[in-house]
Parts: sequence; structure tokens; C-alpha cells
Amino acid sequence: MNELALFRWNVKEESICLISEYVETGALAHSIVEVPHSSGFAFLFRIGDVLLMDLRDPQNPCCLFRTSLDFVPASLMEEHFVEESCRVQDGDDEGCNVVVCALLELRDHEVRDHDPMFIDTESDIGKLSSKNVSSWTWEPENNHNPRMIICLDNGDFFMFELIYEDDGVKVNLSECLYKGLPCKDILWIEGGFLATFAEMADGTVFKLGTEKLHWMSSIQNIAPILDFSVMDDQNEKRDQIFACCGVTPEGSLRIIRSGINVEKLLKTAPVYQGITGTWTVKMKLTDVYHSFLVLSFVEETRVLSVGLSFKDVTDSVGFQSDVCTFACGLVADGLLVQIHQDAIRLCMPTMDAHSDGIPVSSPFFSSWFPENVSISLGAVGQNLIVVSTSNPCFLSILGVKSVSSQCCEIYEIQRVTLQYEVSCISVPQKHIGKKRSRDSSPDNFCKAAIPSAMEQGYTFLIGTHKPSVEVLSFTEDGVGVRVLASGLVSLTNTMGTVISGCIPQDVRLVLVDQLYVLSGLRNGMLLRFEWAPFSNSSGLNCPDYFSHCKEEMDTVVGKKDNLPVNLLLIATRRIGITPVFLVPFSDSLDSDIIALSDRPWLLQTARQSLSYTSISFQPSTHATPVCSFECPQGILFVSENCLHLVII
Repeated sequence: MNELALFRWNVKEESICLISEYVETGALAHSIVEVPHSSGFAFLFRIGDVLLMDLRDPQNPCCLFRTSLDFVPASLMEEHFVEESCRVQDGDDEGCNVVVCALLELRDHEVRDHDPMFIDTESDIGKLSSKNVSSWTWEPENNHNPRMIICLDNGDFFMFELIYEDDGVKVNLSECLYKGLPCKDILWIEGGFLATFAEMADGTVFKLGTEKLHWMSSIQNIAPILDFSVMDDQNEKRDQIFACCGVTPEGSLRIIRSGINVEKLLKTAPVYQGITGTWTVKMKLTDVYHSFLVLSFVEETRVLSVGLSFKDVTDSVGFQSDVCTFACGLVADGLLVQIHQDAIRLCMPTMDAHSDGIPVSSPFFSSWFPENVSISLGAVGQNLIVVSTSNPCFLSILGVKSVSSQCCEIYEIQRVTLQYEVSCISVPQKHIGKKRSRDSSPDNFCKAAIPSAMEQGYTFLIGTHKPSVEVLSFTEDGVGVRVLASGLVSLTNTMGTVISGCIPQDVRLVLVDQLYVLSGLRNGMLLRFEWAPFSNSSGLNCPDYFSHCKEEMDTVVGKKDNLPVNLLLIATRRIGITPVFLVPFSDSLDSDIIALSDRPWLLQTARQSLSYTSISFQPSTHATPVCSFECPQGILFVSENCLHLVII
């Protein structure tokens, strides 16, 4: 027997009196929820059903709508968002993922069979089969037809919609919007997004579609921590906490590590929708500070000056503004290059854009057009431009020559036919930074690590749909383009199944204790390749060590036999499930790198390895370093259609 009682509060007498009662035989009621902007209506949640109550006449409450939760249309299966490729073994983690993978293989029936804390038998579960509403949320700012999303204690999500008509109130109940974990709280926010929170598992961010909820991202929750161990498992000189979190069947093994806080300097309004790329460009090769910030959109490109205020100087720089820019950069002092689908544009900015620009009213520009093909990718380096096409697959090497004092043009030096389509290109700069102090001479050490074949010509890196990463060299002595080293990208999980999505998204050359090739994949993996091993028996303290090391490196990269060598995959690491982009802080090979995926990571080059540290910043689609007089160590992130200028 259920009884709904209405009371009146007498403010003056500070007393409560009973107005009326609504008595009905049924299940236990546990919550009553007022309908917003509808005085006198409320939902009564009971075990197994939901009632819409009309309380406009306090003396005569009545039920307008009733639905049984035991017979609502449920989804056929639970939606899972654990990527299969997350089970790959991480070479940097030295087997830690083997434990994680073993835990991920547990299933509900295995938990029930082996967990002494699971005391419910199948017969017990049958006795408690009636469903009830565990959480609910109202659509914000809906004054006409209020909508409420509920979550049942079995993880099913439904929507109630109230429709006010002349003959009364009607209630529509949707099909099952989503099936997941039961939620303790739901929050419906503007823009059609929902945040759900579970008691002992991760929460979720959903986007409401026409007929279902679409999973967007997870809200991490490590409570409760049942057990943990502190150790430096990855030899990064930084302790980490390996924690057993949650309860079955939502338990997990988490790695808790220290992160890096950022100092936020500037945040723009959310007016930068559809950004496809960001770059900062100098005016001269020897400049300390950046001069321009280039923003590429789906069908637009804007160039802003870097300084106290970001001023639009697109027209003064000479970039074509009605196209999507694939890549850009400084090819020589005062010469900026823009690469888009139809052409490569060489520009000389005016003094209105930069004080070192040409003293004319309009910028100079010239264009190079591919023959009957479209450009798919490109990269710009000092005196070198590299572009690729996808159908047919070509790789074009281009240079810049001077025609007059204020006139230059792009010309094609060599075109190479490729067997596989190129997925990414990068052109490393030749100079090496000196950001770290070493026991040995930095100059000698760096020279010892750079093979002569890379010093004599132009070096660039590509990723292919083979999939593979390749280090190529270009010289104008008749040899042209040749492959110095190549590494095959082939990953399998612990079950021996080939992991999909292993196409390189970005590739970079990095100098730590030796040369490495870093590659971010489209499936959220980060790979590290090294050159084939060579002996170092001479010892670091031997006077002939550096010359001996350099001689053997030259042999390894094929200087003597002109054959490419195989790059060795020495480390794999998952940093997310979205494509990984690598953003160096500077042009030097030993620069720290930001790795962008689901969240930003900082890759710091140490003496013997790379250190990975999470950056306490929201997920970002693009980032670029910004170095100015006012902000010498800034990073510009793009997140939620806003530009964020921060200092790490």
C-alpha cells in the first residue's frame, strides 16, 4: 500500500498541516520529482513503475499517466567502447600491460564464479527483477514541452516528454537511448550534452541524437582504490602509482602519475569552429621569436601577427585566404610557403605585416601547380619543399630560385613514383639545440649521433599506408632521393591479432642519447624506432669513441653500400584512442615534444630515454608553440572552438 500525502506549511505559525492523501496499492515509492515550468505536475518513481501526478488541486490529487518499467522496450545489447587495440603490449611499460590485458579478459560470469564477495545467486537476482529509476535529469531551458532523461538500475536510458494539448497532458516514452552502467547522477547541460556519473566506475559524456545517446568521452573515476603500489616501472626517474580501482565487474587497473600544470594566459571566445591546422612561422631563419600564427579552416586560411595582440595580416602576407592550408613554413629569409590542395604559394610579406617585409603596398607571391593531380600532403624546410599526391602516388621535391631582387619562384627538382600513399611528412631542421647539460661535450656527442649521409644532403621523413616510416635523403649531386632507413609498422595484441588503424599520422626525428624516429599512429599509439645497433665497445671515456661511433653510424645508415637499413621498433605506448600528433617546442632535434591525442602529453628528451608526462589541459585538437617577446615559452592549444595560450 502506497500513500502520497500533501502538506501545507504555515509560515506565520511555523506549522505543517495535512491537506490530502493519495492512496494506491503498488510497489514502494522512492522519489518524487517536480515537472519544471509546470506548476502542479510531478513524477512519482516507484519500484517497477512511474506515475505522473496531477497535484494542481491539492484536495484531489490524481494520476494522469502510468508506465511499468519492467516492460519498457530495452536495447538488445550493451554498447562497449573499449578498443581492442588497447591490449597491445607497451614496450616502454616492460610488461605492465600484460597484467592489464589479463584483467580486461575477465567477464561477468567469471567474476561471479571466482569472486567470494559476489553473494547474489541467480535465484536471488530473479527475485529482485523489478526495475527502478536510479537517476534523472531535465532538459535545461525547455519551457514548452519538458523532457526528462532517466537511467534505470540496469543501465537503460529513456526519455519522457510532456506534451500539453487542449484535452490535457500527454506523455511520450522513447525507445531505449543507450545501455551502459547504472548511474547515480545525470546532468543535462546546454548544447545537448549529458554527463553521467557512476558510483564506482568511470562516468560518461554523451551527445543527444535524434534517437539515441552518442558516447563522446569518459569521465575518469579512480574511487575506491582497493590496493596500490608505488614504483618506477618505466625507468623514467619518476615514481608512479599502480592502483586497483573500483569494484567488479567495473574494476580496473590504473596508472596514476604526476602531471604538469599549465598557466593560462589567454582564452578567446568560441568562434574558431572547424580548425584543421595551426602553425607559427618566423620571418627569418635566425629569428628568436615567431612572427605569424597561421590558422587553417575547412575552406579558409587566416594569418595573424604574433605579439601583444593577434592582428589579422592575411592580405599583407600573401597567403590565399579561401583555401584549406595543408602545411606552411619559412623556406628562406623573408620567403613564406603555403601548401594547399591545388598549388604551392610562395609569398614575400609587406612591411604592413612585418617590419622586415618588402616596402610595397601588396605582397609578392608566385605559385607552382602540380600537373593534373591534387596535393594531399606537404612539409616545408630550409630551402626544401616536399609534397605528395595520392592518385597517382608521387613525391615531389621542390626548391626556390631567385628571379630578381623581389621575385622568386618554385621549381620542381625531382619527382619520385611511390608504391604506397604517403600519410605524413616532416622536414627536420639541421641544427641541434643545447637545452640539456651533459657530462660529455654536447657538440661532440651530437655530431657523433648524426650520420654523414644526413649531414651532406636534405633529410625528411614520411609515413606510408604500407604502413611504414621511412627516413629519406635528397642531394643535388645526381643521386637524388634515396631511402636511408625504413621501419615497418606491424602491431599485434596479446591474442596475436593484428591491430587495425596503424597508419602513421605524424613522424619526427628526435635526438636523445642517439637518433630516434617517433611516430604517432591514427589509433592512438606512439611508436619509437632506433637505428640498427652498433657496438660501443670503445667506451664513452675512450678518446676515439666519437670518431668510432660516427664511423659505425655511417655504416649503419648505408653510406658504404647505399642500402637502406631497417629501423628497429623498440617501444610502443598507447596515449589515447584518437590520432596522435607530434608538436615540437622548437626546431632543434632535441626539443621537447607535445603529443596530442585524447589529452596532451609532454615528451621530454632525457639522457637515456624519453619521459612521458601528462599535461593538465583539456583534450585539444591542435597545438603550436608560440615564442614572442611577451611570451617566450607559450603554447597555443585549440579546444572547444577556443584558442588557449598557456605556459607549461
